[in-house]
Amino acid sequence: MKDILNRLTNHEELTSAEAAEVLTNITQEKYNAAQIASFMTTFQMRGISVDELSGFRSALMELCHRVDVGGMQTIDVCGTGGDGKDTFNISTLSSFVIAGAGYKVVKHGNKSVSSNCGSSDVLARLGYEFTNDASTLLRQLEKSNYCYFHAPLFHPALKSVGAIRRDLGTKTFFNMLGPLVNPASPTHQLVGVFSLKLMRLYEGIFESLGHKYSIVHGLDGFDEISLTDKTKVVTSNSGTAILEASHFGLPDYNLSDINGGTSIEDAKEIFVNVLMNNSTPAQRDVVLANSALAIDCFKEESDMEGSIAEARESLESGKALGILKQVTQ
Repeated sequence: MKDILNRLTNHEELTSAEAAEVLTNITQEKYNAAQIASFMTTFQMRGISVDELSGFRSALMELCHRVDVGGMQTIDVCGTGGDGKDTFNISTLSSFVIAGAGYKVVKHGNKSVSSNCGSSDVLARLGYEFTNDASTLLRQLEKSNYCYFHAPLFHPALKSVGAIRRDLGTKTFFNMLGPLVNPASPTHQLVGVFSLKLMRLYEGIFESLGHKYSIVHGLDGFDEISLTDKTKVVTSNSGTAILEASHFGLPDYNLSDINGGTSIEDAKEIFVNVLMNNSTPAQRDVVLANSALAIDCFKEESDMEGSIAEARESLESGKALGILKQVTQ
């Protein structure tokens, strides 16, 4: 590791194979905590290359518990985290709206590392029972259009770095990896990223994987569509665009309108209120915009008006809430 750290601090890049080997060694606890922490923070200072990120991804996919969904068209919708905005669980809420609209969702997530409440935190509070039993997950997916992969159950190799990540309390390259290592290898993905550079990295990786995708970055720093500013979007079906709230037929909002509160209980309350149509207009509309963009991934040509209509019908009819009830009872 000493040689690797020296190379990184000299701004040298690792090959994909080298990156995969180092990450495998980390999961096998071949390095001490100080070395691993130094390795993580180095990439925050000098950035990460496509080859390095691809190598890390390859190693984790090799080590994880995979789930075969039998060729079903599926989607994951998530953000990288690390944007420091402390919004409510927009992606997780959107995943239920998407499922309520009739699309198969294989949501991958974890407990919070750098925010007040992660997707696993809020789903556990709502009563979802985490499992890595493939037959149970497939039954949920077939019956409810929804199943959830709690990352630690599928990536046990990462247990060795969990404490270090929590102690650092900031985004690392592991935030970048979360959306890339879904155990079900979904055919479609909506991913929010915290920087334009990461958007370019993801585009290259998704193209190599052959996924249908939308990658979003709010130009005021969000890793999702926030409706508080313009959003840059790169999609597999229509290229690159700068979208405003009006593109979705929705108004602009302020950051304070989509704050996630200060606790898991706050997050749960917002979550339930959105699905029960008791939320604020801002909370509802941000979920609709992200849900619609995900639904649009399934279409050969973009139809945002139709996608917004599908998302709105899922939410306002109670279908999204019905999905939550099915998978938490």
